Amino acid sequence: MLIFKQVKEIKEEFNLNLSVIKNIDQLNTLSTKFLSRKGLVASLFSMMGDIDSSDRPKAGNELNSLKEFISQEISVLKQKFSSKEVVDDLNIDYSLPGKSKNIGSVHPLTKTILLIESIFQKIGFSIAYGPEIDTDFYNFEALNIPKHHPARDMQDTFYLNDGNVLRTHTSNSQIHFMMENKPPVRIIAPGRVYRNEDISVRSYCLFHQIEGLYVDTKVSFADLKSVLNYFVRELFGNDVKTRFRPSYFPFTEPSAEMDVYWGLNSESDKRITKETGWLEILGCGMVDPEVFNNVDYDSSKYSGYAFGVGIERIAMLLYGIEDIREFYRGDTRFLGQFK
Repeated sequence: MLIFKQVKEIKEEFNLNLSVIKNIDQLNTLSTKFLSRKGLVASLFSMMGDIDSSDRPKAGNELNSLKEFISQEISVLKQKFSSKEVVDDLNIDYSLPGKSKNIGSVHPLTKTILLIESIFQKIGFSIAYGPEIDTDFYNFEALNIPKHHPARDMQDTFYLNDGNVLRTHTSNSQIHFMMENKPPVRIIAPGRVYRNEDISVRSYCLFHQIEGLYVDTKVSFADLKSVLNYFVRELFGNDVKTRFRPSYFPFTEPSAEMDVYWGLNSESDKRITKETGWLEILGCGMVDPEVFNNVDYDSSKYSGYAFGVGIERIAMLLYGIEDIREFYRGDTRFLGQFK
């Protein structure tokens, strides 16, 4: 009868599989293969309905014997593995110090970027990205900084052999976005930027910015101030004091720098604020109409504002870090503080 032949074959297959089992995980896999609800033994029981009634008792006994045999063999081997684990445990010296594993953490700059992104996303800003290597047009000319413009002296640029540049600001992202999208526009663009500057406690050859851009009809400087005041309150608390000072940027007019009052409560505060108590955290202004003309926006219809936030400056304030170089040393003792 076919079922008796299959019983013999499954028993032989089990014995062959059992002979190569080396650990409890392999044994559990073997048990599932033969004894689970969809295992090989269960598949034989499902065939009982097709057997002649006179042969069912004998077939049933064969299947029960097979199941009991497999269960017994698995149980014996499982007990053997368990006793071995107990012996292994007895060989452990619990007086020895444990082996600690270093757990990674989110970098403080990444934490700061995520925090700033969440603040602006709550008021409808989307996130956009631009290339770190870009053409002179996107990094300078489209932003109203033509060749030989004095503003280029404000940014010591890394030029590549092919004529492209390592972007000096994330403002290039707004040009890319505007050339691919029609108004209204409401974006922030985080990213890394590069400038050929001397490395010191307060400056580095690369750093991070978040560019903000809002373009629509009837956008005013009052809109810009209200959004930035909201941003600063979310970042530093409702009691923070702010001020706007006139400034100059080629791609915005009028332009301003935003300061927060940090105080003069310690020597660190005096050094950071140059003994004024005020600290600049971002530059901003109304988008110059010439920039709109460069991206084919109707400057007679649309207006907008832009701002740029220095991430390192914000992170240094939030976490009390006085040396910008700490962000780039990769020292796990420093980074481990931000778990």
